[in-house]
Amino acid sequence: MDMVKEKAVVLLSGGLDSTTCMAVANDAGYELYPISFNYHQRHVIELDSAKSVAEYYRVKKHLIIETNMDMIGGSALTDSNIDVPVGDVDRNDVPPTYVPARNLIFLSYAVGYAETIDAHHVFIGVNAVDYSGYPDCRKEFIEKFQSLSDYATKMTAVDGERIVIETPLQNLSKRDIVLLGIKLKAPFHLTRSCYNGGKVACGICDSCKLRLRGFKEAGMEDPIEYAVRE
Repeated sequence: MDMVKEKAVVLLSGGLDSTTCMAVANDAGYELYPISFNYHQRHVIELDSAKSVAEYYRVKKHLIIETNMDMIGGSALTDSNIDVPVGDVDRNDVPPTYVPARNLIFLSYAVGYAETIDAHHVFIGVNAVDYSGYPDCRKEFIEKFQSLSDYATKMTAVDGERIVIETPLQNLSKRDIVLLGIKLKAPFHLTRSCYNGGKVACGICDSCKLRLRGFKEAGMEDPIEYAVRE
């Protein structure tokens, strides 16, 4: 008799980090329930990658939620009047590509979904080493969200069960993320990390440059195409 796998919700953007996170959850033996978001982002083409990664892992269901964060604006990723800057891999300030409260919103959806399908784990690929200055990728944010989540649902506040926010990439460099993904056979050839949203990754935005540096430092060739590969 086959054992029933424990379920895990995985936030899946279609990029390098979220796909590695998916590979980690898969390797741990969870039944994968990826959740992706069309938030009217400039790089909405990333959802095609998310769909391809979900198909690669043969998931039972890939949930895609639409939320119009472009109505709020305030980010180069959701406001066409703000240019995506040329990448700076050593940036310490918060860049224009920061989307206000994005992970707060996404994790809230993910926890609600986890309760609905009786999953006790939510995986998110936040990273505090090469995090591009995003405040909602820090360990402190995840710890605070976990504390709030413990009181946010019937499952956690009434039934006494816990939905654990899993952050397996939290303290890894991009190099380490690449090496981990390769070790776990993550389908990096299906992924996309570019902020500009063209058919081919630009190679010059923050996300592309961080990704390319990670592969270079890992001694590996990034399998996707770039318009510029510095």
